Amino acid sequence: MSQKDPCQKQACEIQKCLQVNNYVESKCETVLQEMRKCCARYSKGRSICCSGLEKEEREREKFKVTSEEIPPPPQ
Repeated sequence: MSQKDPCQKQACEIQKCLQVNNYVESKCETVLQEMRKCCARYSKGRSICCSGLEKEEREREKFKVTSEEIPPPPQ
């Protein structure tokens, strides 16, 4: 028997908020932050609901590293 996803409640709250607000993410920042907090409490891979946030975080880190390697344009 599998255990319930520890962040499922927060994931459902995000979906409800997005539906009510016509998928405008900025209107759901509070529930998104709650999801991030929940995901931070558990080890990677423990919550399938957190996999999207973990991927987003990896992409953000990759972009940050790449942008740091690009020299600024000449002035």
